[in-house]
Amino acid sequence: MFSKYNISSEVSSRSFKLLLFVITISIFLTSCQDDRGMVVGKIKKASKLSTTEFTIDKIVYGVKRKKLLWVVNLNDAKFVAHSQAIVKAGINLDKLKAEDVKIEGKRIELKLPHVEVINFSYPAERFVMDKMISKDAFLVNISLKEQEQYFQDAEIDIRNSLKFMDIVKTTERKTRVLIENMLRTVGYEEIYIDFHKGDLITEIDLGTDITEVTGEK
Repeated sequence: MFSKYNISSEVSSRSFKLLLFVITISIFLTSCQDDRGMVVGKIKKASKLSTTEFTIDKIVYGVKRKKLLWVVNLNDAKFVAHSQAIVKAGINLDKLKAEDVKIEGKRIELKLPHVEVINFSYPAERFVMDKMISKDAFLVNISLKEQEQYFQDAEIDIRNSLKFMDIVKTTERKTRVLIENMLRTVGYEEIYIDFHKGDLITEIDLGTDITEVTGEK
């Protein structure tokens, strides 16, 4: 009778320990979910801060030639202008998901969305024609429509060259510092931040009517 009670007591003890373990794990998982939710919420609020702005100078150049019998070059009309593009790049932190966050005590791992161009502007008020070089020639001149095409080609060239500039690294570096500082203020000591890969901006083929792609007029 005593040994039977002992066995029963041992089974009850095991059941109690198992129940305690399940409760502890449930609390731990709930806590992790709460922590992840809190972290995701705080990071999303910082979305507007994780941006960088770049000003890119571009020389626009065009030549129109007048030829005799399509062989002999008679005259060249030249068009040269200085222009600037303003590019704002950032990380859309609204795309951050709970599965992109891993938390173990004071240690946290994040995989943030990729850097992308939030706004690309190529304003006409920043176009300045170089009158020293630009000139029409006898029997040949560059029309306003042709000038507009030169600027469109220049804009496409800038867009397609952005991936070769330091935009992604600079924006990732700024975002990493911002997020690390924020996470340290809420108690995390070991912080690892990585970024998803993705296109910085949609590339456009040269000669394409850019208004058809961007919707701008």
